[in-house]
Amino acid sequence: MALPNIFTKEVTDSLIGRIEHLTPATTPTWGKMNVGQMLAHCCVTYEYVFDSKHKKPNAFMKFILKNFVKNAVVNEKPYPRNSRTAPDFMITDERNFEAEKARLIEFLRKTQQLGAEHFDQKESHSFGVLSVHEWNNMFYKHLNHHLTQFGV
Repeated sequence: MALPNIFTKEVTDSLIGRIEHLTPATTPTWGKMNVGQMLAHCCVTYEYVFDSKHKKPNAFMKFILKNFVKNAVVNEKPYPRNSRTAPDFMITDERNFEAEKARLIEFLRKTQQLGAEHFDQKESHSFGVLSVHEWNNMFYKHLNHHLTQFGV
């Protein structure tokens, strides 16, 4: 089953519409993060692409990630609830809901505007070169997982 194409305006607008339904009071149906933390957590995927604030993994860790984690991240199978989270994605401090929401929406718009061609065969932070299909799955699957977690 192919995941929706996050590089299309229609899918991006749909995801943004779901994000717009969140409020600071929205609670998860599973997990420990509050809604502001979840939005910040979802931004990390895009920080890896657009910012240089996260240290790249060393050669050994990249080997592990590429060979043992990548497939679970870029395939079409949904993530199980309460899956383990990589350290960079652990958000435990309080976050400003509105700021994180605006940041995530901006990342989504930037990704869609750059388009699939920009990402095809682009080197990822952790997994090496990815196809446009793998980028799409990684972006869409993670965000959909957490929006579902918060009931939107």
